[in-house]
Amino acid sequence: MTMSAGWYLRRLSRMGPQEVAGRVGDTLRRRRWRATPPGCPGVTGARFTAVLPAGTVAAVPPDAAKRLVAEADRLMDGHAEFFGVVRDDLADPDWWLDPKTGRRAPSGYAFDVPYRSEDAVGDIKQIWEPSRHQYLTQLAAAYAITGNERYAERVAEHLRSWWAANPPLQGVHWISGIELGIRLLSWVWVRRLLDGWAGAAELFEDNPVAVNQIWHHQRWLAAFPSRGSSANNHVIAEDAGQLAAACAFDWFPSSARWRAGALRSLERQLRGNTFLSGLNRELATEYHGLVLELGLAAVAEADAAGVPVPATVRLVLLRMTDALAAVVDNRLRPPRQGDADDGHGLVLDGAGTDRWGSLLATGDAVFGRLDWWPEATGTDVRTPLLAALVKPGEPSVARPAARPGHFADAGMTILRGPEEIWCRCDGGPHGFLSIAAHAHADALSVEVRHDGVDVLADPGTYCYHGQPEWRQYFRSTLGHNTLQLDGADQSVSGGPFLWTRHAQSRVLTADAARWSAEHDGYQGSVHRRQVELTAESQELKIVDEVRGPRREARLAFHLGPAITAELVGHQARLTWTRDGEDRSAVLDLPGQLSWQAHRGETEPPLGWYSAGFGRKEPATTLVGTGSTDGAEGFTTVLRFRGQEGT
Repeated sequence: MTMSAGWYLRRLSRMGPQEVAGRVGDTLRRRRWRATPPGCPGVTGARFTAVLPAGTVAAVPPDAAKRLVAEADRLMDGHAEFFGVVRDDLADPDWWLDPKTGRRAPSGYAFDVPYRSEDAVGDIKQIWEPSRHQYLTQLAAAYAITGNERYAERVAEHLRSWWAANPPLQGVHWISGIELGIRLLSWVWVRRLLDGWAGAAELFEDNPVAVNQIWHHQRWLAAFPSRGSSANNHVIAEDAGQLAAACAFDWFPSSARWRAGALRSLERQLRGNTFLSGLNRELATEYHGLVLELGLAAVAEADAAGVPVPATVRLVLLRMTDALAAVVDNRLRPPRQGDADDGHGLVLDGAGTDRWGSLLATGDAVFGRLDWWPEATGTDVRTPLLAALVKPGEPSVARPAARPGHFADAGMTILRGPEEIWCRCDGGPHGFLSIAAHAHADALSVEVRHDGVDVLADPGTYCYHGQPEWRQYFRSTLGHNTLQLDGADQSVSGGPFLWTRHAQSRVLTADAARWSAEHDGYQGSVHRRQVELTAESQELKIVDEVRGPRREARLAFHLGPAITAELVGHQARLTWTRDGEDRSAVLDLPGQLSWQAHRGETEPPLGWYSAGFGRKEPATTLVGTGSTDGAEGFTTVLRFRGQEGT
């Protein structure tokens, strides 16, 4: 996917004068660095002191350690999976190869590489992901737990290979700040976890190549921060990686300046990226998790180095943790909202470890759980290691006395009923900052689960680059459980991470059983939706109204991949299995619309579910078509336990 001149003009229109000036400065600096690359100062007597407290590794639960070691053994055999692509070449990886397309990224000065073009580079995320070196933190953690040096030796082999293949400012791995920031955080933890290995110092502080790489990563991040309309989760990753490296690898004349700058930026950006309610402003749940992971890891590094952390940093992370505890369903699954690319801040666990349970466990260890928090019964490796570095302290702010159900600033409401019925209603802003990069055109959408099973599902994300028709579908209005008018999206897309017009939503009512909101995304018309959950009858009622001139309407309901649907006229009988038990529901659909079931269609895409980045599977989507004539609106009723409609 290459960007046209029109895209650049649209992108420029979303920037303010200060951002434009900053980007001009970046361009001049890149030209100067091409002619005269910055040089790493000499370092003597470097030592690594940011080690884990004695006995920390012994606190790792045995089952979590077992999962990690099993994962490490798969990695040692060369097996891994990134975004749905299974690889068996990780014993000796080609750092520039995209295994999905078979293409290798071109060499040359980093800022000349056309990384958005799949034809020239391949799938950039397939190339970037292994080079975050989070699989190396898994191998290093396996060494720390078992003492088996083969894990440490493989880590050293791969780091030396990567450093040789990716000299500073050369090639595809020196383009994006988020990649450099996360990679630095991984290197800090690799060095920490290998501390008991005889070759650790020779690999890092006594290795001029490693020192040069660490310095250039930090110099790059100081020179090219994400700014203005791009200051979303990327800048948090940049700050966290910079802070971690400047604390743990405190070897350079600029270390104190980099550390102070990263800490100031992290404090400012965490506040800017987070609503007062604790939800992430991108309204993309996986980025809430990513930012929380990065923030906790950054605080751990500062505390380990004795660097004072502003109280506001801990306060934001506390609010984020309480908000996460508030929005998950009974199986600890959070909303599927906005973009999701399976990005993690720090990976120390094996497959099968629940990400959200792990975050809540870390929150419990660092902040203390509240009585209304759901139980996080799983175990993980990361929590005891991370918590061992964080200084304990009592929060200096009042926390929610009961589980919140409505987050007014984020426009999110969670309705809960018996039999584990969970419903998310979306009446919030269209993403974050002027470009709303990770937003979907999903105003007034709903997401409904029963005991953790997606019934009315948010279909997910699937891809970012290289497949524009799929990128468009998964972020479209038709791709969500809401109403589309005249075949248009509520918000106007100007590119894969750019929205040029944002629908404005407004929540009208929000309590424990009822929610209503409206948005103005269809010029000349207002779409209003009301959702009511009746606990006694286990019934969810959705009423859609359109105020304005007659429009052609399409109302979509996306079913989860576990749901089988039998559509007869205006009624769909839904069945699924949970833990070996057959379950059912009835969906009574508006009679004014003509209903059709779609599944796994490609021209155009319709009827798909993406469980994770790079993965998709057919799922049933029910679409009703008709006009907005009539004052009564469209009424949809979902009845659980298979109760018959009238």
